[in-house]
Amino acid sequence: MAPAKTPLTKSQLLGLGAMAMGVFVIANDFVSLSVAVPRIESTFNADTTTVQWVINGYALVFGVLIVSGGRLADMFGRRRIFFIGSAIFAVFSLLGGLAPNVWALLAARGAMGVGGAMMWPAILGMTYGLLPSTRAAVAGALILGTAGFGNSVGPLIGGTLTDLLSWRWIFYLNVPIAALGVLVTWLIVPKEKADEIDHHIDYGGVITLSIGLFALLLALDLGTHMGWSNPTIIALFAASVLSLTGFAFVEHHAGSKALVPRDVLENRPFFAAGLATLMNSAIFFAALLYLPQFMQKVLGFKAIESGAGLLPMMGMFAITSFVAGPLYERFGAKVVVTAGAMCLAAGMFLLSTIQPTTTFRELIPGMVILGVGVGLFYSSITTAGITALDKSRSSLGGAIIYMFQIAGGAIGLGFNTAIVFSAPHIADGIGTAFLVDAILAVCSVAIAVLFVGGTIDKETLNGLVHRHRAHG
Repeated sequence: MAPAKTPLTKSQLLGLGAMAMGVFVIANDFVSLSVAVPRIESTFNADTTTVQWVINGYALVFGVLIVSGGRLADMFGRRRIFFIGSAIFAVFSLLGGLAPNVWALLAARGAMGVGGAMMWPAILGMTYGLLPSTRAAVAGALILGTAGFGNSVGPLIGGTLTDLLSWRWIFYLNVPIAALGVLVTWLIVPKEKADEIDHHIDYGGVITLSIGLFALLLALDLGTHMGWSNPTIIALFAASVLSLTGFAFVEHHAGSKALVPRDVLENRPFFAAGLATLMNSAIFFAALLYLPQFMQKVLGFKAIESGAGLLPMMGMFAITSFVAGPLYERFGAKVVVTAGAMCLAAGMFLLSTIQPTTTFRELIPGMVILGVGVGLFYSSITTAGITALDKSRSSLGGAIIYMFQIAGGAIGLGFNTAIVFSAPHIADGIGTAFLVDAILAVCSVAIAVLFVGGTIDKETLNGLVHRHRAHG
């Protein structure tokens, strides 16, 4: 007989509500601006290759610093780091809404990435810390469910605010939500003692990785205008290679202080999970940016309509995220991760047929399949990566997988933008970019089959075959 579940107290419920607010703000902020890009372009008379850094810059800073944010939370207390991160996030959200030009907006978004990178790991730690071990599943469901919901409704919220008020209100909305989350956390979540174990931040690793990714993205961004043989572009690519090589060198000699410790780097299943995540993150971010672009610039949708237009993808993402857990427990990592990657590839292949005459109805099948792939893949690949490591590396592993996700999305946006704006028509460029994304997804399928989640044992395989025959 299963042990009775410990009922949650009022304080625990309020604390979980505060954590949910923080998760929602961060998850919503990743996607809500995707439908506002054309309006921001118009406001500042800027082009898409510049304005896309509103999304790209935030994602890059967040992805690079999230591991350091986790280390800070361990060193100085999750509650304290959550407060500091929330303050940074809220202040620069306000400044972003008040931005007088695109460069001030981009600077504010980068600073918001710093705040988000401090908030996220602190939220994870506090959420699990609030509950007894018998109710740990509640914490996981809250984080994944709220993040999926925030991702799903983000484009709709962003489109509604953009059309009815202004894109600036997407930023303003963050301020009261963050303030309420901080207030409830201050009152409810107990203050913990700082970890007395000596932790060191790998500044060399953070700096070299940041410079390497930034140089690469800037080269991809400027190359479409300046030409790929331009000395500046070549210099940026060279700087990226040197910096990323320097990152590998720094990590090799940093020992236990490394941003990515050696025992993690040398874990093949974990690295495979990270590589598959890196490849597939280009797909999700590209779809979030360029499907609304197509809807508004080719189909003539308003911002709110393009936000609603993403619901076939985002809705399936949210629904499938909740289904992925039971499927993972029944069939294992390899089956679910591979199925998710296959859906990502199939969805992007369908969407790569986009032409100037394509209707919204013709986009729906590709978006639905893509949403199923996102829901299956992301929730499962994280679990597969974390469980490939020793339990003492669980928090670090989760942060690194998330770093791969954000960094992959940032890189993906860079090369997708380069492809889109090299084409004579935006629809042709989107189609070509999505085809490249689909090929990357096929590569991730191969990685999942070969390296992720170990092998499929005979018992599991027989179960799959018998279920198939029974349904047949």
